[in-house]
Amino acid sequence: MSEAVPRWPALPLDDWRETKETLHLWMQMVGKLRLALAPMANHWWQVSFYPTARGLTTSAMPYAGGAAEARFDFLDHVLRIETSDGGRRELALAPRSVADFYFEFIEALRGLGIEAHIVPHPVETPEAIPFAEDEVHRSYDPQAARRFWRVLVDIAPVFELWRGRFVGKSSPVHFWWGAFDLACTRFNGRRAPPHPGGVPNTPDYVMREGYSHECISAGWWPGGGGYEDAAFYAYAWPEPAGLRDAPVAPAGAFYDRDLGEFLLPYEAVRSEAQPDEAVLAFLESAYAAAAERAGWDRAALERPASYDPRSAV
Repeated sequence: MSEAVPRWPALPLDDWRETKETLHLWMQMVGKLRLALAPMANHWWQVSFYPTARGLTTSAMPYAGGAAEARFDFLDHVLRIETSDGGRRELALAPRSVADFYFEFIEALRGLGIEAHIVPHPVETPEAIPFAEDEVHRSYDPQAARRFWRVLVDIAPVFELWRGRFVGKSSPVHFWWGAFDLACTRFNGRRAPPHPGGVPNTPDYVMREGYSHECISAGWWPGGGGYEDAAFYAYAWPEPAGLRDAPVAPAGAFYDRDLGEFLLPYEAVRSEAQPDEAVLAFLESAYAAAAERAGWDRAALERPASYDPRSAV
């Protein structure tokens, strides 16, 4: 039996930065498999991963009249690739280069009869070494990877609760392998101005599709890219006037003017007696601040926190 990880574990970026960078690149390879196999959905929702009781999954991807699925297992520390005809391959999650992992991944797909174009380089990262040439990133600390997954397990139900309070269009609670974050996004139905793009090593059309409609998004990421430690975030696209000066809860949350987002440090949440409630307070207050200033029809888009249709049965 794998060693259990406590709820809301510590995850300082400096303790696992190299593992995070390597794991991020491995996940990009697998994410690009989903990009190749899954039919297009709005805002690229077809490419994301989902937290599971053991790690992260692509969910079933259509292939050759059946399905394929890839799952990162952070208890056994393997990547499992399975097909609906009974095929199965496993790749070890262990200290090894990105290039080594890439070649084994491609060979595993061939062994399963999966022919798919895997874009051979990372996106949304300042550095974009082709996977086949990357001998730089080669770290993997299994305990750090497991703590990272455990944080996702703790956070996801809070985001699901927040999502359930919205009756308008909202995204799944999903993990983006490009930005390496868990997120959920609410929409009001109105078209948005074209996104300017400018994300490193990413075509501008990717961001324009992702932000084609007005939205308020919230999520969590493990640090890096402008803020060096794990944090919850929330922002609106486009940002309404006055948002950056709006108060948000709980204590410790603030607006980062460089990032253009509200932030709540993960460490501040861990110290709370009820971390779930602290996260929910952040999500609700940041959303309310943005929705009010952007003129959203909140009465039509939201349901009471106490709403439960089963109570009427």
